[in-house]
Amino acid sequence: MPKNNMASPPIPYSRQFIDDEDIAAVTQVLKSDLLTQGPLVGQFEETVARYCGSQYAVSFSNGTTALHAACLALGLKEGDQGIAPPITFAATTNSLLYVKATPVFADVTQGLPLLNPQEFRKQINSKTKVVMPVHFAGSVCDMETIYEIAQKHSLGIIEDACHALGATYTDKSGKQHKVGNCAFGDMTIFSFHPVKSIATGEGGMVTTNSKSLYNHLVILRQHGVWKPDPATSSHPGWYYEMRELGYNYRLTEFQAALGISQMQKLDFFIKERKTKFLAYQEQLKGIKGIELLTPPSYCDSAFHLAVIHLESSIKRNGLYQFLKENGIGSQVHYIPVYDHPYYRDTLKIKAECPQTKRYFEACLSLPLYPGLSSNNLNRVVDTVKKWSQANA
Repeated sequence: MPKNNMASPPIPYSRQFIDDEDIAAVTQVLKSDLLTQGPLVGQFEETVARYCGSQYAVSFSNGTTALHAACLALGLKEGDQGIAPPITFAATTNSLLYVKATPVFADVTQGLPLLNPQEFRKQINSKTKVVMPVHFAGSVCDMETIYEIAQKHSLGIIEDACHALGATYTDKSGKQHKVGNCAFGDMTIFSFHPVKSIATGEGGMVTTNSKSLYNHLVILRQHGVWKPDPATSSHPGWYYEMRELGYNYRLTEFQAALGISQMQKLDFFIKERKTKFLAYQEQLKGIKGIELLTPPSYCDSAFHLAVIHLESSIKRNGLYQFLKENGIGSQVHYIPVYDHPYYRDTLKIKAECPQTKRYFEACLSLPLYPGLSSNNLNRVVDTVKKWSQANA
């Protein structure tokens, strides 16, 4: 098998896209007086809310703290249960554990592993309080059906859209909804980790149309502290009071500056990702034993990942190693959450999810990001073809 040509630089599976405008925006803040708790955080929140079409947006230090705050804002507590798909990063259901609620797993759809509404329905019981659909790889769950089921059982909905900023969902009437407009849920969570749709280093956001949830989220992210409106309050300007146990989950000003700058390029990023995904779709066509998983017809994906499915875990692991030897990064998204030792051995959580098992055993994410050059994409495809021919 050929080894990596050292003259060819390594290709990561994903990375951020930062330009001079982004650097200038951050530098300007670093030269200012306010590195945190200034005006740019609010501007960033307004930018995201306006883009998504939601009434409100609240920024957080990362996607995980945003998930935690969303669970707190819904009032989840010990004895409650939340339903989520197993194919996600552990942070999704860890947020339930943080509030002492219990995760319950519902199987995913065939193809891209999105929460299966009918499997979600089967898991509902008297303890169920929330469902957490995960918009995987940039594609959107069937939110209208999930919403209808949740409404029937009076369940909260927290959408984990950390892969899907910029994606669009088309409902049964043909109306389009930007992910994050919360037409079919209480809150939507985004992450701004460097491999996500936009980057702020670390960072997260919750969008919602509920004023009460918005107000609660704002207090939760700043130590549980409430400050009166100086324009209407009789309290002196220094006054504040801690109303509940909160956290320091704030985003900084320089992260917000980067986020505002990145948001101006979001549609360009998605267009670039889509172009590269379609190139994979064309060039991988016909390779025996390899299927590129495509978005469902009801959504316009944000194309966060290019996931292929192979015939077995042995072949998946073989291709992963071969790509690595040739300087090409790939990744598995994700180990089913219930298979992690903490969930399996410590929490004793079990689940029967055959479609999850089938997907996980043979999935692999190929490099996909806005800065991926055509030459490097061709190099990825050529390497996959070489491996396929040697392992036919």
